[in-house]
Amino acid sequence: MVTFELTGDSPATYRLSFGIDARAQKALETELFGKRVLFTDRDNWSIAEVVAAYRSQSGVEADFRQMKDPKVVGFSPMFHWTEQKIRVHAQYCVLALAVARLMAREARNAGMTMSVRELLSSLGGSRRP
Repeated sequence: MVTFELTGDSPATYRLSFGIDARAQKALETELFGKRVLFTDRDNWSIAEVVAAYRSQSGVEADFRQMKDPKVVGFSPMFHWTEQKIRVHAQYCVLALAVARLMAREARNAGMTMSVRELLSSLGGSRRP
C-alpha cells in the first residue's frame, strides 16, 4: 500500500520518497476492511459465545463511561481518605449503576428507547405531591 524509495550514497545525501499505491490500497480495503479477527483462549466456548462476549464488551465500556459522568452515576470526585470509606463509595456507585441499568431495561421493555441520562433528565422534573 505504501511505496518508498531511498536514494543517495551517504547519510548526508540520503533522500526518502514515499507514496500510496492506490490499486494496492483498494485491494486491501476490499479484502480486509470491515472484518474482525477474534482470538480467545476459551477452548470450550462456541463461536456464538465468543462473538456474544465480544459484542457485550461495548456495553461494559458504556457503563464505565457512565460511572465517569457526574450527571449519571458520578464515581468522582471522591473526598474520602480511609480505605473503608473508599470501598463504601465504590459500592454505592456500582449500586447506582445497577439501578440505572435496570431503569433503562424497564423503560426499553415498556417501549421507551431512552438513555439513562435521558431517563434521569425526564425524571428530574418529577416531584411527589
